[in-house]
Amino acid sequence: MHVVIREMVADDYAGAYELWSRTEGIGLSEADSEDRIRAFLARNPGLSFVAVDDGRIVGTVLCGHDGRRGYLYHVAVRETHRKQGIGKRLVASALQRLREERIDKCHLFVMRANDLGIRFWSGTGWDRRGGILVFSSAL
Repeated sequence: MHVVIREMVADDYAGAYELWSRTEGIGLSEADSEDRIRAFLARNPGLSFVAVDDGRIVGTVLCGHDGRRGYLYHVAVRETHRKQGIGKRLVASALQRLREERIDKCHLFVMRANDLGIRFWSGTGWDRRGGILVFSSAL
């Protein structure tokens, strides 16, 4: 098994979406449509990555920033490829690009019921924030 980490491009959408739809804890919505992901990648060039094994996408990280803070979304690794450091490599790639853009802090969102995600982030040095509530409004 030889997994390559590379920048995500718009043509990776089908493989990425297939992975997300099979990954427990990933919440999908209209914001994850092909048009919206293409727009996200265009707005945040060079920040998102995929892990590829034998031509198949086995991991993803979407990454963007607002000029102050970075944000990670859809960090996912195919179940058959977990426990090999792929998620850590994907995240490290995204964080390095954020540093290059002079972003010094990054946030991510984990669904409350996503125990696997909570264990992963807690075990990789990310701080769980308390005292913050997220409010959303559909536009």
